Amino acid sequence: MSDETIKSMSASPVLGPEWFKSRWGPEDQRGNGNLMTAKKVLEAVGLIKTGEIVSLGMPYDARMPLAPGRAYALRMPGGPTGGPYGSKSKTIWNDEFIATEIGQIGTQMDALGHLGCMCGMRGDKTSMLFYNGNRLSEMWSPYGLKKLGIENAPPFFTRGVLFDVQGLKGRVLDVGEEIKLADLKACLKRQRVPKDTIKAGDAVFVRTGHGTRWYTETKTFYEGAPGIGLECARWFSSLDVCVVGADNFAVEVVPPIDPEVFHPCHQHLIMENGIYLHEGMTFEGLVEREAWVFAYVFAPLPIVGATGSPGNPIAVL
Repeated sequence: MSDETIKSMSASPVLGPEWFKSRWGPEDQRGNGNLMTAKKVLEAVGLIKTGEIVSLGMPYDARMPLAPGRAYALRMPGGPTGGPYGSKSKTIWNDEFIATEIGQIGTQMDALGHLGCMCGMRGDKTSMLFYNGNRLSEMWSPYGLKKLGIENAPPFFTRGVLFDVQGLKGRVLDVGEEIKLADLKACLKRQRVPKDTIKAGDAVFVRTGHGTRWYTETKTFYEGAPGIGLECARWFSSLDVCVVGADNFAVEVVPPIDPEVFHPCHQHLIMENGIYLHEGMTFEGLVEREAWVFAYVFAPLPIVGATGSPGNPIAVL
């Protein structure tokens, strides 16, 4: 598909005129994951003082919130599953079977192939576009994405910066409450983190308080959430971060400020800038320790063709 063809399509108002051209080249599938260099690893290592590990992920169990239409089920066949083997050792074992949207449930990282834009006629998969101008007609298969799957994401070992908006406000933010750029800058001031702390290739995280509703408001957890608006997303992209994460389910505010523009931060961060989103996180351990800048570590499961990855991100202090 030519550049002129893409430009002529009816694209999202969020996207710039050249959004479909990755600075990493026309074949790139990694986005700002390209900023994960050995230098970034060493910068993150320089933050480690005590070696303490703090989990930033939630447990995966049947009690966790589920987006409408998604499912999670764990079953253990047999009891035990297998054995005994060995006439003397009589070895037995247990296995489990999990059925779920593995990349889009619980604490999750979105792949660059997760979200796109129907830039042409409804049903025309040649005009359903994703990061770097990739067409759904060339990406999709019933056995997984042929492009932009999570296997293209790098392991992340970089500097992380937390914005404690819940702490700034002194309360859990309301559902549908937009976090403004002024709020993020006020967080830095309150946390005594210099404004120029965030460098290219860093990961940034926003604590909204919505994570406190994980088990107490499970059934309504996905009906709406506080989160960042497009102004904040554009600021993060201008800082050249590689990951944006939050303790809600979409990073951005839901419902959207403009009901006609759904998930604008997803489109700007993922589609236009190749920035990964890390959702459903928890930052309580960091807040308890007032650890605002830390080493962030996450290795997405390299599930070929998956739209995202589960896992347990960690901070090393």
